[in-house]
Amino acid sequence: MSSYTNTYEVAVGAASDAAPAPSRDGNAASSIASRSDSGGSLPNARELASGPSADTLDATPWAASDAAPRVAHQGAASAVPARQSAHLAASAQHRLSSLDALESEAIHIIREVVAEFERPALLFSGGKDSVVMLHLATKAFWPGKVPFPVLHVDTGHNFPEVLEFRDRTVERLGIRLVVGSVQEYIDRGELSERTDGTRNPLQTVPLLDTINANRFDAVFGGGRRDEDKARAKERILSLRDEFGQWDPRNQRPELWNLYNGRHTVGQHVRAFPISNWTELDVWRYIERENIELPGLYYAHPREVFRRDGMWRAVGEVSQPTEKETVETRTVRYRTVGDMSCTGAVESDAATVAEVVREVALSTLTERGATRADDRISEAAMEDRKKDGYF
Repeated sequence: MSSYTNTYEVAVGAASDAAPAPSRDGNAASSIASRSDSGGSLPNARELASGPSADTLDATPWAASDAAPRVAHQGAASAVPARQSAHLAASAQHRLSSLDALESEAIHIIREVVAEFERPALLFSGGKDSVVMLHLATKAFWPGKVPFPVLHVDTGHNFPEVLEFRDRTVERLGIRLVVGSVQEYIDRGELSERTDGTRNPLQTVPLLDTINANRFDAVFGGGRRDEDKARAKERILSLRDEFGQWDPRNQRPELWNLYNGRHTVGQHVRAFPISNWTELDVWRYIERENIELPGLYYAHPREVFRRDGMWRAVGEVSQPTEKETVETRTVRYRTVGDMSCTGAVESDAATVAEVVREVALSTLTERGATRADDRISEAAMEDRKKDGYF
């Protein structure tokens, strides 16, 4: 039945049940009653809608507010906003918060990839983004176990605290850890040390070889669009060719959150479920979910020296020159990568809540403020990603 018919019947029913409104001289009701008593027909819906006829009124001008059908019609119409208000109120109660919406999207992507691909894996370094990714995967398949292994490319220059946290986490969750070692490639002569001392760009070859050796066809990463211009232009499901390379000019559309995971033998897909998150979103989620992180992310005293405008930690693979002065400062790390190219920031934020407040006030991206390897050129990250980097 059409909405027009429903409205018409409601108006007729309401009008027939309502008492007729008196005219200014009070004769409208008696006129209608006399029509009924004398055998005449009662006013139909058209007459009710158009107001009293001339024989029921005196010469006083008729006002729309005098008509009983108008009152009935207003009553029927007022029920519609009431129903709409109730619907909106119910919708508001079930509306997701921003964090819930981001979590829901990420879990949906993780489940979609696992359903569509045969051998997925999760890149897991022990850093905050990969820890959040692993937490999301755990929630996605709870109460079952995470149905894929985690993969880490160890440069040999990682922070010891992060490696200890990595091993402890995978053991606690009962997840298989696959490690690709940059040091082994250097020992075999397949890679050479860089003049700047960093091994971060050297991860690409071990990463691609490990993916091929384990026949991973989908690899989850914790990359986010707010980190870097190159990551901002990458899709959530990003195709890599037979050589593991990325072509930013040949990307698939992802309209209406529809993801295309088609690939041929030899190709694989990088999946970024938290691509739409910001650094602040990550920290707010860590606070809400009470997620454990390595202690480097919180303020602590450390011996550091100034290089390239950043505080570098003193360590076996990161030594100051004669012109660089070692100081003990209270610092924390916004990102934990290769120790030889990752800088700390001065901070007193020793708790998650304090870090959230600090990040909310920050005007520099985490990589822009702390990663020396991204300062090589304006397109440093994009060049590495084209070669197969994370």
